[in-house]
Order: sequence, then structure tokens, then C-alpha cells
Amino acid sequence: MSAIQDKVVIIMGASSGIGEATAKKLAQEGAKLVIAARREDRLKSLVESLPNAEVSYAVADVSNKEEVQAVVDLAARKYGRVDVLFNNAGVMPTAPLSEKRFDEWRQMLDINIMGVLNGIAAVLPIMKQQQSGHIISTDSVAGHAVYPGSAVYCGTKFAVRAIMEGLRQEERENNIRSTIVSPGAVSTELYTTINTPEDREWVKNLMDTGEGFSLKSSDIADAVAYAISTPETVAVSEILIRPTKQVI
Repeated sequence: MSAIQDKVVIIMGASSGIGEATAKKLAQEGAKLVIAARREDRLKSLVESLPNAEVSYAVADVSNKEEVQAVVDLAARKYGRVDVLFNNAGVMPTAPLSEKRFDEWRQMLDINIMGVLNGIAAVLPIMKQQQSGHIISTDSVAGHAVYPGSAVYCGTKFAVRAIMEGLRQEERENNIRSTIVSPGAVSTELYTTINTPEDREWVKNLMDTGEGFSLKSSDIADAVAYAISTPETVAVSEILIRPTKQVI
């Protein structure tokens, strides 16, 4: 029997890319899933693609704490517990600081940081009561290294790293584990959140370069599944995963 069998898992940002791949992987392992994202059509398609799995969905924007709370309440109401929360939603608009893209900065702060905090806040009371639980957040190599044009994005990912380590320290005695998964380049739709056409094209070309230059979403899903499958006495704090040929 899989160590993931029957675990109640919430995936935020599940409509494409890493979230979608993780939903498919965990469904295959027998998890009970509650998936959420902003695009209802994508969520419906994902549920329909998993006819033998136990999957519910809810439409939610992670920057809206009430909508995130509603997703957690749905899982708790349906199953009486929440074993895992996977904070996966994120955006990556890139531009030099000198361009003063205030709206993009705010969007990154609201989704990449507040989205994670909203998930943590919603699920912690349940996990503390259970005296067990696992919170996972998608971070990035950009949470470990800074590079030009991505100062604010990197800042949000460094923040997630700090928040998740603080969570580990604060909740370890309640048997609540925290994990960040920090991917390098992954072939997903994330590049579409870049609003500068030449930068967007550059990242897309990187995704298309071929084997060794970008990861598949399923590679990250495997890493998430590994973290979930470890015993409750084991806390995998961080998984840093790069394409073999990536420089940074």
C-alpha cells in the first residue's frame, strides 16, 4: 500500500503545470484530493481526467483569504481532516526595478507571499488540533539565488523560504512538517505571466531547448510525492531540483 494512500491533500494552483501534474501523481497513489485554482474549466477537465480518483474542486484565488479558507473548510467538512496542504500558485513577471512596475510587484506579493500565508493560516488550526499535518510550498531556485530583472520575484521566493522555516520552528512540537520544493526551469505556463514580450520569448525558448535545460512538471510532482510519503518522524525541509544543464 502506498504511503500516500487515503491522505487528504489540498492543492492550491492545481489547474496547470506543477499543480496539475501533482494532482495526477497523488491521485494515482490513492490520495483524497481537493484541488483549487482560478480557472474552473481547467479544474473540471482535470477532475474528468481522473475518473477513478477521489477528487473535489473549488474555484479560489490564493490572494483572497476567504476563498482559500473555503477550500480548506470543504476538505475538512468532507473528510474530517487535512493531512497535506500544497501551496503551489505563483506568478513570475520580470523586469528591472528601474521600470517601476508597481502593479506587477503588488501582484507578486499578493500571490507568491500572501497566497502562501493565506493557506498556512487557513489550515493551521486543523493541523494543530489533529497534532499532525504537512504544509508544502513551491519555492524556486530564485529563492536561493538572485539575478537581474527578477529582484522582486526572487524577493518573494526568499520570503517563502523564510516563512516556511519559521513555520517549521513554530509548529514542530505539534508534529506539523513543512517542506519547500525549489525547482529550476520547468516547462509550465509560468512564463506567460511575464509581461515583457522579449523576456517571455526568451524563457519560452529555454523551455523548448530540449532535454537537460528544463524539467517536466512530473519531475516536481515526483519530488512532492516523495516528501509526502516520508514517515511522520521525518521532516524533509527542502528539495532543490534543477535541470542538469541549468547554470544558476
